[in-house]
Amino acid sequence: MERIENREALGKVRETSRAEIEKSKCRVLICAGTGCLAGGSGAIYDRMCELVKENPDVEVHFGPEIAHGDGEIGIKKSGCHGFCEMGPLMRIEPQGILYTKVQVEDCEAIFHRTIEKGEPIRHLLFKQDGIEYQKQEDIPFYKKQTRNVLKNCGHIDSEHIEEYFSTGGYQALEKVLFHMKPEDVIQEITEANLRGRGGGGFQTGYKWSQVARQAEKERYVVCNGDEGDPGAFMDRSIMEGDPHKMIEGMMIAAYAVGASQGYIYVRAEYPLAISRLKLAIAQAEECGLLGDDILGTGFSFHLHINRGAGAFVCGEGSALTASIEGSRGMPRVKPPRTVEQGLFGKPTVLNNVETFANVPMIISEGAEWFKSIGPENSPGTKAFALTGSVKHTGLIEVPMGTTLREVIYDIGGGIKGDGEFKAVQIGGPSGGCLITPHLDVNLDFDSLKKMGAMIGSGGLVVMDDRTCMVEVARFFMNFTQNESCGKCVPCREGTKRMLEILERIVAGNGKLEDLDLLEELATTITETALCGLGKSAALPVVSTLKLFRDEYVEHVVEKKCASHNCTALRKYIISPERCKGCSKCARNCPVGAITGRIKEPYVIDNEKCIKCGACESACAFGAIHVEG
Repeated sequence: MERIENREALGKVRETSRAEIEKSKCRVLICAGTGCLAGGSGAIYDRMCELVKENPDVEVHFGPEIAHGDGEIGIKKSGCHGFCEMGPLMRIEPQGILYTKVQVEDCEAIFHRTIEKGEPIRHLLFKQDGIEYQKQEDIPFYKKQTRNVLKNCGHIDSEHIEEYFSTGGYQALEKVLFHMKPEDVIQEITEANLRGRGGGGFQTGYKWSQVARQAEKERYVVCNGDEGDPGAFMDRSIMEGDPHKMIEGMMIAAYAVGASQGYIYVRAEYPLAISRLKLAIAQAEECGLLGDDILGTGFSFHLHINRGAGAFVCGEGSALTASIEGSRGMPRVKPPRTVEQGLFGKPTVLNNVETFANVPMIISEGAEWFKSIGPENSPGTKAFALTGSVKHTGLIEVPMGTTLREVIYDIGGGIKGDGEFKAVQIGGPSGGCLITPHLDVNLDFDSLKKMGAMIGSGGLVVMDDRTCMVEVARFFMNFTQNESCGKCVPCREGTKRMLEILERIVAGNGKLEDLDLLEELATTITETALCGLGKSAALPVVSTLKLFRDEYVEHVVEKKCASHNCTALRKYIISPERCKGCSKCARNCPVGAITGRIKEPYVIDNEKCIKCGACESACAFGAIHVEG
């Protein structure tokens, strides 16, 4: 693409890109997000490309009610569609058909029946409660969402900047460069009350204003793409599926605070996101939207990518900037804060991917539009990674203030299998649990804080009644302890002691006084840890102790785990009524813990039993079960 020298050229490129897409006969958008690629969508893309080459003159018939162009059939790699459990996914435009769980062998039928003849392939359509959905927008999973930040994900080819132009890309940048002063931009973001989507919910406009007022004129803009929470993949999907939206947001921030250099810090476990960001930056540089004298305005901005080494603590601001500088990623004492002395000791704007992706929309649509979505103190939408014991997992986006009930039951389709809702862990290792009485609590910063939880980056792990909450606490504490940078004693030693206590409890060796000690350690860590990650490290334990203390007591006093998740507390029993005396269980026991006589009921010696479950798996009569 030629260099875009001015706003007139940018407008022309935008119109040309939109016209190219509109004249297509058909667009086939194959999900090329990390999840679907792992499921084989790359081979599906290759096969669809082959079919187009083999049939260059094919006619496309979608029916008279669907307008379409007379150009080529476009086979595109899109970003994540969000409906991850149903992948690999394929969207066909202009019909709006969404095919789920597509395989390479389905491609020929899709091409000749759907693209050529306009016939839907029914076994590839999504079905729920006996209803078959042909159009993506009609599927309850999508219909109940408000996809603003994720609007383009799944609908454009993220590897071509022209696709972003076709959606109005870089229109907000154009507006600020030609119609707004830096202080006007900050005022608009402040008026919108955009709060940081990385977890803290800090007001973005105020943060920018703090950087802009610093005496030091060398400033930086940094994007935190180090999404380390287990089960969270919101930022990854934006970087993979719509990287230019985030880049445009960073450029607007740079203009607002007077920065000429930006850094995107991405965790090493996101190779596809890094690859697409590098491509997006290269394309933006090639057409003159990154670099010097952008659109002839004198504004210059250069963007760099730093790959993290996989440390969870590098999601903390000061640790992240230390890592970019080449030092070990460890938090420092504050003040001074990042807005005063951040990257290379200079004033720094640091926001996460989703926060920056909101900026172009606010500039284009206005602060009032943004504030019309969600509650007054937490306006806009929030992306969540919905995982766990829910029927439809994936990436969703809903207005702030949406209830947990709406997310789990209306969008997620309810609890998987025959289980009942028990809890949801929100905010990852730094978050807390919400239970049945909280199902109608609004998902926003302030409401969750009152419940002792936090939105965090947006991970939502749904748990059913077969989940052991003590084991959940142990899992998150194990993660936090492993990821502690070790700089401060409360986090380094305190989380280790808490983990040791939790491991004793799930092993059946806990004492009642351990529960008091857990609470005491949690208070100490929260009040004295150096960084925000350390201060919130004990939240999962505090939350589960408060809401599920009876489970802790059951583990300690009765040496019992009602959900049977804690292996050491399992007690295998052979039912005399159902046992046929076949001896298969005894023959499969690796430690000889089962004795008996042929054709008579066998017995398990639980003192010898190592709880491996081999006997239960071997029994053909269902005579062996876990007591409890």
